[in-house]
Amino acid sequence: MKILKGYIFRLYPDKNQELLINKTIGSSRLVYNYFLADRINYYKNTKKGKTAYEQIKMLPSLLKEYPFPKEVDSCALRNSVFILDNAYQNFFNKSGFPKFKRKGINGSYKTTNNKSTYKGKKYESIKIDLKNRIITLPKLKEVKIRGYRNKEAIIGDIKSAV
Repeated sequence: MKILKGYIFRLYPDKNQELLINKTIGSSRLVYNYFLADRINYYKNTKKGKTAYEQIKMLPSLLKEYPFPKEVDSCALRNSVFILDNAYQNFFNKSGFPKFKRKGINGSYKTTNNKSTYKGKKYESIKIDLKNRIITLPKLKEVKIRGYRNKEAIIGDIKSAV
């Protein structure tokens, strides 16, 4: 049995952080819509599909065409490609064709916590300090938080004692 934990925080960013969050949301939406259109055109021309990894290799050329996504978290851009890939997988499981994302409707982005060690030191891209009520996020640095809710999900077989 595997237990996954997730935390929900309310962020209180300053003006510069709020601007960067909005840029990240907009850039993630741009990447999602650009690669959705790319998949549609590619399928019309070749009757074959593309994988998320093929599209991630195309990200540098997209960044040359649109320079403003260079300012935001690169993990958020990659995750939007994986979210699109999940939408396509769900489409083949009778969930409905993926739709283009619009501005102002459920704006969000997803990032990953990169962990590594170098010369005996541990490095993480996301750090949570509950005592001082601060979360450190990539590109945003330290953001004030208030309250958190712990969500647990149990994955695997649950056996009940009889």
